[in-house]
Amino acid sequence: MLIGLAANRLHHQNVEGALFEFLRHAEAGIRELQIGFHAVGRTYDAIAQMGMLAGYAPLERYPRGSRGGLMKLVAEVVGMPEEGRTLDGAIYLIDPVDPSSIFPEALALKRQCLIHSKPFLSTVASARDWLEMERIHAGLPRDPAADRLHDFENQTVALIAHDALKPTMLEFVDRNFELLSRFGRRVGTGTTGQRLNELAWSKGWPEDKEWVYRFNSGPLGGDAQIADLVLDRRCQRAIFFEDPHVARQHEADIQLLERAVTTVTHETVCVTAPHIAQRWCDAARIRAQQN
Repeated sequence: MLIGLAANRLHHQNVEGALFEFLRHAEAGIRELQIGFHAVGRTYDAIAQMGMLAGYAPLERYPRGSRGGLMKLVAEVVGMPEEGRTLDGAIYLIDPVDPSSIFPEALALKRQCLIHSKPFLSTVASARDWLEMERIHAGLPRDPAADRLHDFENQTVALIAHDALKPTMLEFVDRNFELLSRFGRRVGTGTTGQRLNELAWSKGWPEDKEWVYRFNSGPLGGDAQIADLVLDRRCQRAIFFEDPHVARQHEADIQLLERAVTTVTHETVCVTAPHIAQRWCDAARIRAQQN
C-alpha cells in the first residue's frame, strides 16, 4: 500500500503538531502494515527532525509543495503505471486558514481521490480511523487506543449526499442500517434526511420517531448547521458523499463544512467516497466481534 503524505505548516511546526500526534499513535500500525509514503518535502523533513519513522525505508521524500511535490501526488493518485507510481490514497492534514490548502493542487488531490474511490484523509481522526480499518482488514487485533473512535453509542454521525449520489447513500444505509443505528444520533440535510427516514420506517423503525434529525437542505444552510455541530464537538463522524463532477451552487457552504471538520482535526472523522465508507463499515463489524 502506498499513500501520499502532506501536512500544512501549522501541523508540524512544533512537537504538539497534528502530524506528530498522528505518527505517535500510528507508527506501530504503519510498520505492521508496511505502508509506503510519498511525503512532500517539508512534511518529510519535519518527520526526520523529530526522529519518527527512523530507518523506515518505505518513506520517500518528494519535492516541497512549492516545487511541485503536491502536484506529483495528484498525478500518482490518478496513476503513473509505466513508472510504477500509483498511490492508494492520500493523507493531507489541512490547516483551514493556510492559503495553500485551497491551491489548485490541494483541491485536485481531494477531487482525484474522490473520482478514483481512494481515501482522502484531511484530519488526524480520519487518518487514525483509516489506519485501524486497514489493520482490521489485514487480520490484526484491534488497537485499544482507537476505541474512542468506535464509541458509536455516544457519537453523532452526519449522513449527507449530493443529488447524484442520494441513491448511493440510500443503498449504503440500507446495507449498513444496523451498524448506523448504533450511533447515539444521526443528522442529515433536507431531502437526504427525509429519504433516509422513509427507509428507516420501511425497515421497522418507529414511525413516530425520526431515524435522522433533519436540518435544512444544503443550499438553504444545512451544511452550515452541521458545521456548527462539528465545531462544538457534537458531531464526531461525517459520511459525506460528494459528487466531484458537477458545479455546486452552494460551494461556499460545502467548503464551510469541510473547514469545520479540519478545524477540529483530532475530533472528527470525515469519509467522502462510498467505497471507503463501506470498507469502514465492514471493518467496524469485524472489530466489534473482537471485543
